[in-house]
Amino acid sequence: MTNALPAHVHPVELKHAYRLLNTGASILISSAHGGRRDVMACAWNMALDFTPAKLAVCLDKATLTRTLVEASGEFAIGVPCAAQADLVFSVGSVSGHDLREKDKFSAFGIDHFSASRVSAPLVSGCIGWLECRLIPEPHIQQAHDLFVAEAVAAWADERAFAHGKFRPLDDTPPEWRTLHHLGAGNFVVPGAQIQGERLQ
Repeated sequence: MTNALPAHVHPVELKHAYRLLNTGASILISSAHGGRRDVMACAWNMALDFTPAKLAVCLDKATLTRTLVEASGEFAIGVPCAAQADLVFSVGSVSGHDLREKDKFSAFGIDHFSASRVSAPLVSGCIGWLECRLIPEPHIQQAHDLFVAEAVAAWADERAFAHGKFRPLDDTPPEWRTLHHLGAGNFVVPGAQIQGERLQ
């Protein structure tokens, strides 16, 4: 682990943080509490508000990530790139509860760096990151596994996301595009960008 921000990583204004999630991409959720840490894949996520920057994620009751998020009141999101498909599939296929002597970071050799506002580690190599504080909503957490949070810091790698928005696809290498999970380890990545025009 390193404490320094990787090269090419810059802060994202929180009013633009929703754009990191707005594509419907699969994400990584990392968490830490009481000397334990975990990371999981999550396809069910969405932006909720601009200011303050709010979002929602689904965390199943059986996951270690949920246990750590409920205990710490915080988590981090990484928006993985296409080059990380194997990592996303791997952390989404194993429960942290099943790794007794290791965690997923050590079991899979996942490089990471320190967040600025939360204790959860940030997975290296992602397109962007959001550091999140839980907004407690006990009823919807228990009834629907839905967790609402406020993004308190956001970061992005300028090779894929700069000036508050994703770079044009023609300017983004395929390995730096977002991942969208179809199931059973199958993903799609954006392949074309079109410009809509206002109807007259």
